[in-house]
Amino acid sequence: MTHEVLIEKLNNKTAVIGIVGLGYVGLPLMLRFVDVGYKVLGIDIDEAKVSQLNQGRSYIEHISSEKITKAVKSGRFEATSDFSYGAKADALILCVPTPLNKYREPDLSFVLNTTDALAPFLRSGQVVSLESTTYPGTTDEELKPRIESNGLRVGKDIYLVFSPEREDPGNPDFETHTIPKVCGGDTPQCLEVGLSLYGQVINQVVPVSSTRTAEMTKLLENIHRAVNIGLVNEMKIVADRMGVDIHEVIRAAATKPFGFVPYYPGPGLGGHCIPIDPFYLTWKAREYGVNTRFIELAGEINRSMPEWVISKVVDSLNDRSKSIKGSNALVLGIAYKKNVDDMRESPSVELMEILQQKGAIISYSDPHVPVFPKMRKHKFNLKSVQLTSDTIGNYDFVLLATNHDAFDYDLIKKHAKLIIDTRGVYLNPSNNVVKA
Repeated sequence: MTHEVLIEKLNNKTAVIGIVGLGYVGLPLMLRFVDVGYKVLGIDIDEAKVSQLNQGRSYIEHISSEKITKAVKSGRFEATSDFSYGAKADALILCVPTPLNKYREPDLSFVLNTTDALAPFLRSGQVVSLESTTYPGTTDEELKPRIESNGLRVGKDIYLVFSPEREDPGNPDFETHTIPKVCGGDTPQCLEVGLSLYGQVINQVVPVSSTRTAEMTKLLENIHRAVNIGLVNEMKIVADRMGVDIHEVIRAAATKPFGFVPYYPGPGLGGHCIPIDPFYLTWKAREYGVNTRFIELAGEINRSMPEWVISKVVDSLNDRSKSIKGSNALVLGIAYKKNVDDMRESPSVELMEILQQKGAIISYSDPHVPVFPKMRKHKFNLKSVQLTSDTIGNYDFVLLATNHDAFDYDLIKKHAKLIIDTRGVYLNPSNNVVKA
């Protein structure tokens, strides 16, 4: 099939869209394609997710079950764990995780295993788009040979693009279709198809010259944040030693109308992007004999934040003649950012583990995470504690790790013996508040 025929199917919405990986990226994308009139096949290896979706139930807090039910009842969406359904799709969009392994090296197993599972069912006239963040060269070095292994020619029979996700869970100011989308193709024909694929569902699609450029663009976006957060985290330590509130400094600096962008320190980096993506570039750069010292320094500073926060806990308890061993600790907020239920790479969980190793008795409160979820790396058999004047006062200290809007900060301040504030929530000095 020529790329013009596929483009026509995409433009008139007769194309079937396959989305592989139905998580924080794939699920909103599925809803958007359904909303504008496409038929969508959702593919995921998690049978429980597939079952919930087909019953019209959501497993992500900010995506309502009503939206899933509407998509299912429209007849334009069904979910499956059967990869042979890939043959029915005209477009296959891969939205699978790209974590780091224990050596902080890229783990492409989800991407490569997914591509290998789809490869027997790929056919002429399809477009394959990778959205997972990865190092420059992944699409043409890893995906292209696998796609062409059964005789298909990329750019002639089948089309290959990289278009990085830009989801920001919990941000009410942006939706999938209002966030501009970068797209790079393996060939000019691939790019044309990619622009048609996303042009119907995204308000602004930004074409770039290659898949490697698109891959590097996503890494630059996240490295930009990681480095600037590393800078303010280092500034936080300096300011703390000098008796200066870094949050007050940032608020004052942010009044400058040019040349300054405010970034805020915290207890560490969380989410699937900022703590992970920079290391995809540092790893790949070594192949070219380049040492990315700036990026690695920022990573080193950001990874040290949980230990620094715990040192503030220890010192603050010590000032009150308390030991961390045997102390009752309440961690406020265990999602990685405010107002979401997303636990990926949450620094709160690392804080909980360090506290537990030091002998503290751990509880947590998070209205977005009522029960501590099953995670690959972390295990806590805990449920969220309801915040009342009695429960707050029972703890030796409250560690404010994630600043959800749902928390009653006045109630917490009134009844907590000690608050370790890692988010700059409490503006004014107080005897029971320690900034960390």
